[in-house]
Amino acid sequence: MAIYLKSQKIIKEWVDYNSHLNMAYYVLIFDQAWEVMLEKFKMGANSAKTERRSTMVVETNTKYINEVKEASEVDIMLTFFDHDKKRLHSKLEMIERKTKKISASIEWLSLYVNLKNRKVTEFEIEKIKIMAHFIKQNKDDFDNEHLQFSSKLKK
Repeated sequence: MAIYLKSQKIIKEWVDYNSHLNMAYYVLIFDQAWEVMLEKFKMGANSAKTERRSTMVVETNTKYINEVKEASEVDIMLTFFDHDKKRLHSKLEMIERKTKKISASIEWLSLYVNLKNRKVTEFEIEKIKIMAHFIKQNKDDFDNEHLQFSSKLKK
């Protein structure tokens, strides 16, 4: 079980000389899908522009499981989410739409940053409430097994 974020069609420019999606574009696709959640949490592009607060990824674990070819369509699913006072911990999967196979997964840890002074800062109470509500609504859909960064949250 997981939470749908976004779909993406693989374009020719993203395919490498091995005739499959280049590794850099997996990360791009995951990052663009994660923006859906950041906007829900009021931490995305709009927050960076108006509040001068955003997130920055500090650690990732990416697994390339099945090849993705040109013209394939993939769905990006959120399979885990948690946070502490300053960090976001998430895991996403890329599912090839036609075969329903997992093509890749990425787990990452992000820090919440005040862009005025480029320092890590704590989430505002409003954002903690939004995230807590999201977790409560979706915790049954999360898979917390085989996570690399669980021990990095400080609760």
